[in-house]
Amino acid sequence: MHRSINAFIFIILALSGLFLFIACNTANPEPVSDSEVSDPGEELLGGQTTVFNTTPNAFGQPAPGLDRHDGLLFFVGNSFFNQNWVTAPASTTARDGLGPLFNSRSCAGCHFKDGRGRPPETDGELSTGFLIRLSIPSSDIHKAPLPEPNYGGQFQDQAINGTPAEGSIRVVYSETPGAFADGTSYSLREPTYELVDLAYGDLHPETMMSPRVANQMIGMGLLEAVPEETILALADPNDADGDGISGRPNYVWDAFNNRMALGRFGWKANQPHVLQQVAGAFVGDIGISTTLFPEQECAIPQTECLDAVDGGQPEIADDDLLKVVLYASSLAVPAQRDGQDETVLQGQQLFTDAQCTACHTPVMQTGIHPSIPTLSHQTIHPYTDLLLHDMGDGLADNRPDFQATGTEWRTPPLWGIGLIETVNKHTYYLHDGRARNLTEAILWHGGEAESAQESFLNMSQADRDALITFLKSL
Repeated sequence: MHRSINAFIFIILALSGLFLFIACNTANPEPVSDSEVSDPGEELLGGQTTVFNTTPNAFGQPAPGLDRHDGLLFFVGNSFFNQNWVTAPASTTARDGLGPLFNSRSCAGCHFKDGRGRPPETDGELSTGFLIRLSIPSSDIHKAPLPEPNYGGQFQDQAINGTPAEGSIRVVYSETPGAFADGTSYSLREPTYELVDLAYGDLHPETMMSPRVANQMIGMGLLEAVPEETILALADPNDADGDGISGRPNYVWDAFNNRMALGRFGWKANQPHVLQQVAGAFVGDIGISTTLFPEQECAIPQTECLDAVDGGQPEIADDDLLKVVLYASSLAVPAQRDGQDETVLQGQQLFTDAQCTACHTPVMQTGIHPSIPTLSHQTIHPYTDLLLHDMGDGLADNRPDFQATGTEWRTPPLWGIGLIETVNKHTYYLHDGRARNLTEAILWHGGEAESAQESFLNMSQADRDALITFLKSL
């Protein structure tokens, strides 16, 4: 019999032991020395758990300081994260149960090298870390979105043999030209989404769609360890200080603790902790059931999905799920590069002067992480407040998610943003990957960020380049 999640967490806590800062094996990075950085407070984005790695594997490193036991679990979790799941029944019983409907065969299929997904580049291209959430107006008793009746809460464009996939995603872009104050021209691409080749009937006439790309995985455990009161202290829902920025928390259903809780993860801050984020992705993206989410997300008309053979109950055992949670929680944040470069420092000042730091909070302190001691009491530089902000009509998905409105998004962390191209070989940004570079990402900012966008529009070419250089250093 598999140990329960509660029991396994207790074992993890018991074995975590002392708060150690030692590498568990040769795969861990070398300890940070004072001579490697001139200003550790700026360059150590993940505190003492920062790694110095600028390779295509920069996002896949374990946090320095994992004890030996957690270090071993990290690599087992890495295996479950990267290997494909197969259709049940199979001889590999620990990894069968794929689907019946799914978006990816593995976690890494969306988060390649623990990095960021991208939107489809051609008609009919299968999911590459991109999906579309679905819902209809109103919400359940916990204020969660109501799933679309025929297709559920997430459109799935892949399926096992004998089960029709839900259909295909078509993205069409239109270009909108513009110009900076100095006359330099730019063009923004605006996406339109269509679900085609539908296998289970028409969509509800009031269906709301929200496109999402998979985000990079680094630093999740550090963000989980930030005390709730720290995040709430940054909130200003009524804009009491009059700066035009009114971040507010999202409160979401915590299925593990059976209560409402502060949301921290996801583009709308709709997940309260890493455990639920991982378990939700297993069932929603791969079709793998867990103790936390034991039911497949098959809508009523999807009879083949409902009748398909499963891989056991649950399809991933509790202890294996917790290994993936530990892996996701302890992926290290790479250090800032060239932090003392004159252009980087100039860009950082421009970033501050434009009030970008009003949402992208540069510095936080973690509290006590419940199971990974090395993540506790760290000074980190995530460049997020983990709060919801109104980003204007241009970026709106018009789909509420718990307390998040259709124009609100969680401030995404900026650490690692300059390494996306190295790790994932693309530069698509924002929640749906519409921005083809960091300049376009800034220009899409509206709502509470409109004044920051205006500042960027009015900068000289040299200042714009400096600000982008700073962002690429993170």
